[in-house]
Amino acid sequence: MDSGFYAACAGLRAQSQSLEVAAHNLANVNTPGFRGEQTTFQSVLALARPSVSNALNVVTNNYGVLEGTHIDMSKGTLASTGNALDVGIEGSGFFAVQTARGTRYTRNGSFQVSTSGQLVTAAGDPVLGDTGAIRVPAGAVAISSDGTLSVNGTVAGQIRIVDFPAGTKLTAEGATLLSAPAGSEQPAPQASLRQSMLESSNVDAVSSIAGLIGTQREAEMLGRAMSLFDTEFNHIAASELAKV
Repeated sequence: MDSGFYAACAGLRAQSQSLEVAAHNLANVNTPGFRGEQTTFQSVLALARPSVSNALNVVTNNYGVLEGTHIDMSKGTLASTGNALDVGIEGSGFFAVQTARGTRYTRNGSFQVSTSGQLVTAAGDPVLGDTGAIRVPAGAVAISSDGTLSVNGTVAGQIRIVDFPAGTKLTAEGATLLSAPAGSEQPAPQASLRQSMLESSNVDAVSSIAGLIGTQREAEMLGRAMSLFDTEFNHIAASELAKV
């Protein structure tokens, strides 16, 4: 019975963590350039060296736990915005931005010009070019497909677009920022920029809501199972142990 209680407890913890991930995805369904996270589970044997190595012992002591999450790298949809400082990436690649924690990467191209004249993200982080932060003079802004930013026909800088080798571990930080291992970035020659366009979140609202409901129901079921086990434990303590 205790194995069943532990299994239900481990399952409830894993589903609760999965609910947090699903809720975060849904909260950013309208965030430009957002990449959803997907959960992965693993099986953990409670007894590293079971005293009796048989199938029943393994089954009753084998619990599912959340292994971690990975980022869904599928593309969102590019949509026109009419804003000259909005930039979407067609193909693979990321914008590089300078944050207080170091260089981070994003697909959110909702940019603006700061009071000091720098091209920055909506959060105020400088967008990096080939030689550092990009300064944008007053005037009509044009951004070509290779990232060259011109103002009134004069080149002001080039937006840096990077990519990563397959298998590189990217870590989500906040809504759209990603961190990567030092030295893993490389040029993204296949990427093409589209001015006055933004990439939508790659989270599908309908399937995400359906998944959230399913996960919530599983969590409720495991919670009821734990309650039943707890009731049975109390019954044994009250009726059986008193006879000893």
